[in-house]
Formats: sequence, structure tokens, C-alpha cells
Amino acid sequence: MSDSGGISDLDKNRALADWLEWQLRRTRNRIRELEVKERQEQRAHERAQAEQSWKIQPKRSGDTATLHRGGCSLSPQLGFINREEAIIALNEPGIEACRVCHPETGLRAA
Repeated sequence: MSDSGGISDLDKNRALADWLEWQLRRTRNRIRELEVKERQEQRAHERAQAEQSWKIQPKRSGDTATLHRGGCSLSPQLGFINREEAIIALNEPGIEACRVCHPETGLRAA
């Protein structure tokens, strides 16, 4: 402690260190929150992109090929096709629309 009854330099620096550690913890927590939010937004963006795309499940023995919406849980993890390609596929005789995700919604009116 200082002779004049004030706070010593050592105590001031300890208090400063405590405050800086608190600030650092708070900043690191905020960074974690922002990282979680960013991942959630990225997943939402990917889901939205998938819903604006379609997939074709190839023909299996005895079955016809199936057109799915990009986000359909029944469709395999394949590459996406765009709207124009989905319209063409939907009009092909060997491809049927998925009965769960109804990919033809909005395509037949084109």
C-alpha cells in the first residue's frame, strides 16, 4: 500500500489483471456465441439452397428413377440439378416425382 493511504501499484495492477482476465473471458464467450450463430446461419443457407434445387435418384432394379426436392430426406446424397433440369426430368417417362417431398409443386406450371 502507498504511504498516502491510497492503493499501491501492485494492487492496482492486480485489479487491472483481474479486469483484463474478465474481459478476455467475456470476449472469448462472445466469440463462441458468434461462431455458433454463424454455423447455424450457414446450415440455414444450405437448407434454403437445397430447397431451391432438386435431385434425381437413379433407377434401381425394378424401380423408376425418382425426382426429389434437394432437401428431401429420402433422396440420396447426390449432386443438385437446377429448376430447368428438374422440369425436363419431370417430363421424362422413366422418372417419377417423389410422393413425400412432391418436387413437381411449382414445376408443372412452368
